[in-house]
Amino acid sequence: MPTAMRVLLIDDHTLFRSGLETLMERQGIEVVGAVGDGQEGMDLALQLNPDILLLDMRMPHMSGLEVLRALREMGYSAPVVMLTTSNEERDLVECLRSGAQGYLLKDMEPSELVDALREIQSGKTLVAPELAGVLARVVQGEKSQPAAFDQERESDPFGDLTPREMEILSLLAEGQSNKVIARNLGISDGTVKLHVKAVLRKLDVHSRVEAAVMAVERNLYPKNQ
Repeated sequence: MPTAMRVLLIDDHTLFRSGLETLMERQGIEVVGAVGDGQEGMDLALQLNPDILLLDMRMPHMSGLEVLRALREMGYSAPVVMLTTSNEERDLVECLRSGAQGYLLKDMEPSELVDALREIQSGKTLVAPELAGVLARVVQGEKSQPAAFDQERESDPFGDLTPREMEILSLLAEGQSNKVIARNLGISDGTVKLHVKAVLRKLDVHSRVEAAVMAVERNLYPKNQ
């Protein structure tokens, strides 16, 4: 049996923090600490070395972004995941540039949060599906793109995609979740997941965000549909 994921939670909302701690423990995740202060959270992160640091964006005294930057400056290398209500483009981009491995929204389904944390633990960088299109447009507009999103290839990576996979990629780039794509196309969630996996494999990328960026760069993003 694999050891439980160890998570440190930093969020200044007591009720949310308590509820999330209970939820994660029911899912087999060990919450090694749950605090509401950024500085205290930093001290615990360095002391306890959790597998993942789950960090609120908006906090008094020291914001989540300030905590993230301070930890990275000190050489802290564990995955840091922002869990926030902010869908602002600036917050998303600044957090990723400052070293966050995830940017998730607090209104996501509990099971999706747990799945996302496990993917991030395996080495992926994840962004809330609703924000994939936002990030893709930001990246498209930058002259010098971050290395993580450098998708230039000598051959056409879209050549092996089926028409259905191209359609799903276009909707994915729009920021639609698997459930929304399934509803719009009249197919099951499971079928969408299989198509998304195939798209990622054929494009040789590891996340929906990278695929969305490629789609926007090739003008596959739906325009005012």
